[in-house]
Amino acid sequence: MPDNAAAATPDFTEALKKLLVEQLMNVEPLQHEQIVDLAHKYAPAFGLAAEQIDSVIRYVHSRLVTTMNEGVSLINQEVDHDEDWYLKREDLSWDYWSDYKQHMIAEDWHPRVVNTLGDVTGKILGLLKNPNDPGEWDRRGLVIGHVQSGKTANYIGLITKAADAGYKFIIVIAGIHNNLRKQTQQRIDEGFVGRDSTPDSMRKYVGVGRLNKNRKFPVSLTNTHQDFTKQVATGIVADLQGFNQPVVVVIKKNVTTLSNLYSWLKDWNTRESSQQIANVPMLMIDDEADNASINTNKPDIDPTRTNREIRRILQLFKKRCYVGYTATPFANIFINPDSADEMLNDDLFPRDFIYCLDAPTNYFGAHRVFVDEEKSGTILRNIDDAESYFSLAHKTKDFPVSDIPPSLKKAIHIFIVGKAIRILRGQGNKHASMMVNVSRFVGVQRQVREIVSFYLGTLARSVRYNHSLPIPDALKNGGMQDLKAAYDDEFSALEEKWPEIQKVLSSAIDAIKVYVVNSKSDDALDYKKAADSNESLTALAIGGLSLSRGLTLEGLMVSYMYRNTKMYDTLMQMGRWFGYRGGYEDLCKVYLSEESQGWYEHISDATEELRNSVIQMRRDGLSPKQFGLYVRAHPDALTVTALNKMRDTETRPLQRSFNGKLIETHIVPAAEDITAQNQALLRELYALLESRLPQSKQYVDGTIFWQAVSWEIIDDFLSKYRFHRVMQSDKISAIDYLRKISGKYPEVDVVFISLKKEVPGQSRFQLSDNEYILCQVRTVVSRLEPDGSKKEPKMPTEEKGYFTNKQRVASRGSESVGLDDEQINEAKDLARKEDSVNIADKHYRHARRRPLLMLHALNLVHKPDEDSAPMLLMDQVPAIGIAFPGGDFTTTVDYVVNKVWLNQMQQESFDNPDDEDDYDL
Repeated sequence: MPDNAAAATPDFTEALKKLLVEQLMNVEPLQHEQIVDLAHKYAPAFGLAAEQIDSVIRYVHSRLVTTMNEGVSLINQEVDHDEDWYLKREDLSWDYWSDYKQHMIAEDWHPRVVNTLGDVTGKILGLLKNPNDPGEWDRRGLVIGHVQSGKTANYIGLITKAADAGYKFIIVIAGIHNNLRKQTQQRIDEGFVGRDSTPDSMRKYVGVGRLNKNRKFPVSLTNTHQDFTKQVATGIVADLQGFNQPVVVVIKKNVTTLSNLYSWLKDWNTRESSQQIANVPMLMIDDEADNASINTNKPDIDPTRTNREIRRILQLFKKRCYVGYTATPFANIFINPDSADEMLNDDLFPRDFIYCLDAPTNYFGAHRVFVDEEKSGTILRNIDDAESYFSLAHKTKDFPVSDIPPSLKKAIHIFIVGKAIRILRGQGNKHASMMVNVSRFVGVQRQVREIVSFYLGTLARSVRYNHSLPIPDALKNGGMQDLKAAYDDEFSALEEKWPEIQKVLSSAIDAIKVYVVNSKSDDALDYKKAADSNESLTALAIGGLSLSRGLTLEGLMVSYMYRNTKMYDTLMQMGRWFGYRGGYEDLCKVYLSEESQGWYEHISDATEELRNSVIQMRRDGLSPKQFGLYVRAHPDALTVTALNKMRDTETRPLQRSFNGKLIETHIVPAAEDITAQNQALLRELYALLESRLPQSKQYVDGTIFWQAVSWEIIDDFLSKYRFHRVMQSDKISAIDYLRKISGKYPEVDVVFISLKKEVPGQSRFQLSDNEYILCQVRTVVSRLEPDGSKKEPKMPTEEKGYFTNKQRVASRGSESVGLDDEQINEAKDLARKEDSVNIADKHYRHARRRPLLMLHALNLVHKPDEDSAPMLLMDQVPAIGIAFPGGDFTTTVDYVVNKVWLNQMQQESFDNPDDEDDYDL
């Protein structure tokens, strides 16, 4: 089949898609089998063969079999506020919202999801003030969403409803980059304004304007090319009350821009009799409320100065509401302040409400990529060969790049083959993207672009001269062999087969254009412009910070990221691969180092736990204040706080909560005397329990379990047990926490973990003359050498020791030991409520309802590479874990972060925001 034959098919597939959607739109509940049956029924009438309708079925399923829950909110109960005011106003016609609703449906949103979005934005609107209320008032709130999950759609929906209700001036703060501000302006134009704000566009209709040309068009004082500059301000000849329709501005979070806006508002809109704007209800949307880790010395984006300008603007209005939007609960409003009192007294603290959004069921998010083992195994790919090409620790924009690693070349092969498969699926006219993020320096990004462009050109020539040859002849070419190998390794189980793929490879690779995406680049990665011209972009985007925060890469299929940071919000924001992948989720791949995969999995769990805590806090009647304090005390917030605030010589006391947490000695001391001392302590504890509580001893699958041991016995054991120096603060604060909760939890379960079956050569750890446990094998983390090898184990900076892989000691399911059937069923129910395929240990932890001490004996091994046999480093090494029950959001303990801890964290986190040169200043 020639290339143009494949291009003709989409006309028929699109027609069949439209027909099926129209016929099945209102079927409730819709089953997948109904889609399949109807597709096959109509396929012959459209001249489609059976194998061609698979893309139609995938599309219709993703379009129609999608739901979204409403989420949950925390409310300040101390403030008298009517959340239903908008339901009681009979004068509201919801014109702007109705237009936006129709626009979303036209953009392939499922009506069920759109209706839920309408309900959610209505509830958020109810948490704001009625703009008709007299006097001076203000509200402060925060909306917590997911990365790339539709936060922008949510706040545009809120804006439309706020405008319908009578808010006259809307400020949208859209990040620190021009390209992100431009992208947000385009979406505001399409979803709210209805006209293209681009200066040379002749104000043509876009989005909602195309659907309703008789609407009352809002006024935008900014456009896609221009922020709120002094030049823009001087060109505005009317004050806000002179406009008959709502007015919107979309600006960068930038001191200069905010100051320009403040000056115009003050000079043109306040009266001599009052320094405030009296009759203009104002809504401010801060879409950069999650930038916790940037504590930079760059003056124009300094958080202290930008927040001061925001507060000055807010105080100009007598009627004002501020709503922050964040993709992570680790938001700057909770983490940045130096103290809890400073946080609670901040004018931008969401004292009135926090709303936690749910994502639709078709969301391709962190849980699917990192936590769901069934899915993650098909998505995640290791980067283990990049260090010698672009070192994680490079600290200069002049770092030389002479080539790209084989793993990046393989990722490019996968992108090309994936694009070809999308052509065969009738998606050749859809945007497709690949992301490469290997450096924070613009100069390095440019070098990578040159090499990637040259390599892509070489592949393109191989394809051009060989794709139409018989397969045996085509595969004599090296480039074609590489592409076929990518297909064999990643896509051979799909319905699209190599003979068809080879025929459209030329169309796929010729469509690819390489872009550098940063504030210094002239490349225009403009999906909207392409769509307006009825074209699609196939982009290979190379960048750093611009790719890390906010910017949406349309049709993202392959992500390659070799960066190192433990700033938690940055980790999640770098996840540009999250979003919606209708019809091509099975083609998506994410390339990360093994260590980065571990950190992503860890923070995905931590983030989900914080989201779930909102549900329980709501049930317990707690407020945004308690949530803010809980986030500050969360163990995973300490990294961000300490690395932002501390100096090398400081010790810093922080508040920490162990609510629902597992603390493990994942850094194991290597000194023989410490090992011997800890071995003796395990034997002493066993002997003590054997003598005092022989009747409660149980054997469960090889492990030895004691239920309801006095907390004082565990306190004494933990006090004597030797932790690695880096984890000394964990020990002290865990013991303190155990003591604080001892009134509620006077007893602790204890388990000596053992393997179920003994194998030849298996080490035994003797607890007594006639009792032993089988040692568990744990691989230690390797040190990454400049040449990319892993010849030696990674060592802590302050004291010799070993890091266990993925910072874990216990195996999955270890915390289920000793639970009865009722508790197991409770854990299953908790997993089901979170849509988890497997029961996680956090679910068992919640069902146990008392602390659990786990004791292990480990054989530590090191693997220099994947092909080498494990080498034993130490055997019978004690390690412990203590799991605390959940539900206590207010108990905290002091946690002293010292120089030892700080040095270790700085060693592991090379990325420093001050080193970024990808800022718009």
